[in-house]
Amino acid sequence: MNTNEYPTHRLVKSEDLNHHGTLYAGRSAEWFVESGFVAASSILNPKNIICLKIHGMQFRTPVKPGECICYTSKTVYAGKSSLAVYVKVARVSNLESIIVDGFITFVHVDEHTKACPHGIVIKPETEEEKLFYKRASELGR
Repeated sequence: MNTNEYPTHRLVKSEDLNHHGTLYAGRSAEWFVESGFVAASSILNPKNIICLKIHGMQFRTPVKPGECICYTSKTVYAGKSSLAVYVKVARVSNLESIIVDGFITFVHVDEHTKACPHGIVIKPETEEEKLFYKRASELGR
């Protein structure tokens, strides 16, 4: 299965700031997971997806109020019952310069919230997809 990228745009407002006047990491984490969920729910029923873990969300540069940022998510790996989504964040004015990136592991669950197989197979095609597939496959180790 080949997967798509899903962009989500955000305007950083005063209520999104920390005491230093930059984007609060907690707010960014919320948007990060939300963006990842969009990608995961494009493949699986959203009612059967839970977030297990955020991997490696580290800021490279601060984000100031009034800046527009874009969270781009893509499902890059499928385990037996899990999906790994890669999320990158960049300013809309400079999409090539990544502010923060990382992976999120989501788990496919049944009506009792027990992990269950989803039957999804991700086949990376490009060199970038192969790199993210490899990195994501090593997250659980």
